[in-house]
Amino acid sequence: MPDVQFPRDQGKRMSAGCSPSYDNDKSVLAFRGIPISELKNHGILQALTTEANEWEPRVVSTEVVRAQEEWEAVDTIQPETGSQANSEQPGQLISFSEALQYFQTVDLSSFKKRIQPTIRRTGLAALRHYLFGPPKLHQGLREERDLVLTIAQCGLDSQDPVHGRVLQTIYKKLTGSKFDCALHGDHWEDLGFQGANPATDLRGAGFLALLHLLYLVMDSKTLLMAQEIFRLSRHHIQQFPFCLMSVNITHIAIQALREECLSRECNRQQKVIPVVNSFYAATFLHLAHVWRTQRKTISDSSFVLKDLEVLAKKSPRRLLKTLELYLARVSKGQASLLGAQKCCGPEAPPFKDLTFTGKSDLQPHSS
Repeated sequence: MPDVQFPRDQGKRMSAGCSPSYDNDKSVLAFRGIPISELKNHGILQALTTEANEWEPRVVSTEVVRAQEEWEAVDTIQPETGSQANSEQPGQLISFSEALQYFQTVDLSSFKKRIQPTIRRTGLAALRHYLFGPPKLHQGLREERDLVLTIAQCGLDSQDPVHGRVLQTIYKKLTGSKFDCALHGDHWEDLGFQGANPATDLRGAGFLALLHLLYLVMDSKTLLMAQEIFRLSRHHIQQFPFCLMSVNITHIAIQALREECLSRECNRQQKVIPVVNSFYAATFLHLAHVWRTQRKTISDSSFVLKDLEVLAKKSPRRLLKTLELYLARVSKGQASLLGAQKCCGPEAPPFKDLTFTGKSDLQPHSS
């Protein structure tokens, strides 16, 4: 923009509100270093193109007109979605019901084709199940069951905003952080994933594993339990990968649902998803209790999970009742999973160098 001549007194008035370089000898206001926004804020563009204090500019230069048009265009520019300014703001937490509603509305037809709602039995196994096995799930509940199994077929998509919010919520609730974190990075190992990308640890349970973790940390009744189990997982001797253990428990819940071990309770409550969620939480609670009281370590993990699966499928109602009593006592401040044991101790190292074998790594049984 060229230098523009002003009367001395008007130049002083304008220079009082901003900081352009001013030459007292020549009465020249140099605008080359002033942003366009400053020009508009102090009314200088209007002074260049309109009459002010009975002073008329001799010539309205094309540069001045172009500058005004440029500023008017800036006014109409809208920030792009996902801009850096927005990304710096902490994302909102997502509730379990909001995440579930997302999966209820999105098209999952390609994933639904892969599910096997029930275990196929033949011969004596089929006869024994028919005579002595649990009842079949009511017809009206089968669509809800299929949704659970379909979500278990979905992987983690880091480009999906809802998937990202689920991960961020789990991280914040477990660590107490107020800020978002990268969706890939070593910090996920601190939560008990085996690598920097949580998606690689969801085999056998899919996105349902993350929904279960979300349920655990976003339900006010189970949050304290989740935090206590997380502290136990970081014990300097009894450490275990928290999130990976959770994935394996989700896998047990999926198998129990497919083998109709939960059908009686689902029929009684006329619901599937809440029963599966509670069964997952109850199984995790039982594992933590066994792990703490029997002083299990990471080398015992595969044996503990095998025994846990047998018990969970055989006595789901017993586990659910234990959870119910435990949560009732916790709400009154009468129970603590860890008791007086200090499980934080020296902080456990990440699990990068540990070999962890869980149920989702094992070959599935054939009935």
